[in-house]
Amino acid sequence: MIQHSGDLENSMSALPARTDVLIVGAGPVGLALACSLSQLGINHVLIDRNDELQPGTRAAGLQPATLEYLDRFGLARELVAAGERGRGFQLHDGQRSLLRVPYDELDTPFPYVLLLSQQSTEEHLTRHLAQRGGSIHRGHKLLDFGSDFPGVTATVAAPDGTVRAVNARYLVGCDGVHSRVRDISGIGFPGEAPEQLYALADVRLATAFGDDNADTTFFLSAQGVLLTSPLEGGQFRIVASVPPGSRPPSLSDVESFLAARGPAQFPRVTEVVAASTYHVQERVAQRLSEGPVFLAGDAAHTHSPAGGQGMNTGIQDAGNLAWKLHAVLTGVAPGELLDSYHRERHPVAERLVAFTSQIASLALVRGTEAGQLRNRVLAEAAKAPGATDWLAKRLGQLDIDYAPRLDAPPTSAHHVGQRVAPTLVAPHGLDWTLAVPKSSGGPDGDAQFDQLTVRVLDGLDTTLLVRPDGYLAATDVPADPSAVRSALGRYALGQSS
Repeated sequence: MIQHSGDLENSMSALPARTDVLIVGAGPVGLALACSLSQLGINHVLIDRNDELQPGTRAAGLQPATLEYLDRFGLARELVAAGERGRGFQLHDGQRSLLRVPYDELDTPFPYVLLLSQQSTEEHLTRHLAQRGGSIHRGHKLLDFGSDFPGVTATVAAPDGTVRAVNARYLVGCDGVHSRVRDISGIGFPGEAPEQLYALADVRLATAFGDDNADTTFFLSAQGVLLTSPLEGGQFRIVASVPPGSRPPSLSDVESFLAARGPAQFPRVTEVVAASTYHVQERVAQRLSEGPVFLAGDAAHTHSPAGGQGMNTGIQDAGNLAWKLHAVLTGVAPGELLDSYHRERHPVAERLVAFTSQIASLALVRGTEAGQLRNRVLAEAAKAPGATDWLAKRLGQLDIDYAPRLDAPPTSAHHVGQRVAPTLVAPHGLDWTLAVPKSSGGPDGDAQFDQLTVRVLDGLDTTLLVRPDGYLAATDVPADPSAVRSALGRYALGQSS
């Protein structure tokens, strides 16, 4: 467990009166954004209303795409060492596996879902931020903010009750479902709040789980859905649909869930470490920005935790926004670049909410006959060529594409907006990356310049310029690093010439 004495010390330090970026909320999204801005050298202030890190959060897995981004500031390997490597996901009826989605064939340095609690992830992000000289001003509550061209002036209540003003060029709300930033901005948060209640328990088992239980598994039964998943430290997570008004699950409740809905053989539960209940909301903010104000993570979108997508999507929001803030604040690109944050990430959020809602609806099918039909359909779907590969990419969030028109697939192997696998073009931190064919007559070997890393590769048919978040900015650019560096602003806007 990482000690938080440094956090308390940070909360008592003076709040700066001026900053480039004010981040509200020090959950995984706010922390990822702060770590990114620290690496990029952008002045920022991170505040959180809580006095310490909050335990008992629901997220319990990091997807390959998120690990690829966290690897850009040197954190992924540390997280991998702390967690458990899940082989994939499966749907099960208690007697047989209906559909299994393995991750081991994914084109990524991280072909697995990393089973690690959100609390542990936040602890590692907090330590990484401190190592880079960043801090969290804990116990600080955002009261209000107003326009103060070209940015905002926020009023913040400090732990001692005093109210202080912070002038910020940009404000980012990473403050969760009940976002104060979103409310003050007047941004709508339409959607639904299904009545279904879920019980969550992190437990310890009498014996270690075997390979049969190493996947994150949805058990589908007439009694309701049950999810089981390994966690770090020998713990196991159990989630079950329960009637409205149910209390947090006890040891006997967990045993009942497993007996009625789970597999025939499952290790005995010896201890409930943490327990809670929660409702799911399915909402997407009407817009992800309003002038100099931005929303990320649960403040921007919230949905069913089915498939382990939420925290991952929020961290990738942060990755999309961080380099754009850097480019604008350093004069590399004009302010209009920030308009692309909503344009790129809002469709991702809408698609995500629809996808996780479909998974949850499928799992919660009522009635024996309907359930049997669902199970037969799933078992047949698993046999379709490419079906599980497609699902693995989707769940691993490796299929996200910012191409302007996805309804008209490009004929080229490379198109602007697509993810560039690190296995093809290795990144260097949060630099831009220029990938140059070996036969291009350009640089003789790999090199690093300010904001730009050059990779010389065999087998490449054209030059590629990769954004700091791992997506393709341009193809067929000059092989001359100086020419590319001088035009980064244009490429950032998606302009090839």
